[in-house]
Amino acid sequence: MGARRIYFDNAATTPVDPRVLRPMRAAFTRLFGNPSSVHVDGRQAREAIDLARARVAALLGAKPAEICFTSGGTESNNLAIRGIVGSLSSGACHLITTAIEHPSVLEVCRSFSPPLVQVTRLPVGQDGIVDPDDLVRAITPETRLISIMAANNVIGTLQPICECGRIAHEHGIPFHVDATQAVGKIPLDMTRIQIDLLSFSAHKLYGPKGVGALFIREGTRLCPLIRGGGQEQDRRSGTENVPGIVALGAAAELCRQEMAEESARIVQLRQRLTDHLLETVPEAYLIGHRYYRLPGLACLGFDGLEGHAIRLMLALDEAGVSASTGSACSSNRAAQPSHVLSAMGFDPLRARGSLRVSLGRFSTGEEVDLFVDLLAGLVRDLRRDGVPQPSFVAVP
Repeated sequence: MGARRIYFDNAATTPVDPRVLRPMRAAFTRLFGNPSSVHVDGRQAREAIDLARARVAALLGAKPAEICFTSGGTESNNLAIRGIVGSLSSGACHLITTAIEHPSVLEVCRSFSPPLVQVTRLPVGQDGIVDPDDLVRAITPETRLISIMAANNVIGTLQPICECGRIAHEHGIPFHVDATQAVGKIPLDMTRIQIDLLSFSAHKLYGPKGVGALFIREGTRLCPLIRGGGQEQDRRSGTENVPGIVALGAAAELCRQEMAEESARIVQLRQRLTDHLLETVPEAYLIGHRYYRLPGLACLGFDGLEGHAIRLMLALDEAGVSASTGSACSSNRAAQPSHVLSAMGFDPLRARGSLRVSLGRFSTGEEVDLFVDLLAGLVRDLRRDGVPQPSFVAVP
């Protein structure tokens, strides 16, 4: 493939859109004032933050005052969960989440000490989707927070957050959604969905790394993690990252204007990729629900080749394609079974053998066709190398 590379790892991070980079670069040089200062330079920086806050709020159907800027999705998830637990005066505390959440949710929940804080992790079906009836059964009088992701970062399946939010509010329980993979890709309207806390990051929607936000519905009590100068309405102290926030605002505005058309195009590309691959490679199978998924994410398995997923990914890399196995958030654990696939019922071998392909704004049909042809050839090469046929029963 020569020097040309195909980037199909947009679920890990997206390239910065040039239309986002321009105002960010300008902010570095022209908006260097401290937003807390009262002089002209400070006021200009504050005005830029206010505009970005309004743009992010518009994308979510929220009020600007409900947007709290953070360093990214991980901090937003920590602030949401620890902030709720920290705001409780006393008494037993029960949290409900799912078995397939991002580590920035699961590890926070795991850090709490029982019996003061009890955590229930809801199971998922073989399609990777939570059953709302399981949520209803898990609620107790001590439940203080429900945290369910909008879309899974490994397999791309969408969770029934509208129904889960309704259930949470019927029981008077705050509802947190990790929407890091979903914001800017699917519609999320806070006037229609009963969400109290929603986390996301700029680098998943063609902005820079190191900046994100937490939607905090008006009236939601939250204990800050970072104390100091009282920035972000005393919810997240520290001098604001003005260029990053400006970039997040620009990225959010582009998503608001272009999401419907862009997502439709990417869905077509994803369908083209999966249809062509499943026809061309008999060993290939799609993991997760076929339709209830993010526009551009396909998690693929190859029957009998699961133990060679890393080898396949490295061969793609050498050929000029960037993709990933499992979650790129834990590359140091690439050889370990995916907790997401394990929760779906995959055995340890299959749970470490997925290939995640995630298309994005700059992906093209030509790249999809080149990728499928290349992948099909690599799979044939593995077969010719004498990779054994599977000796286990495949999970549907």
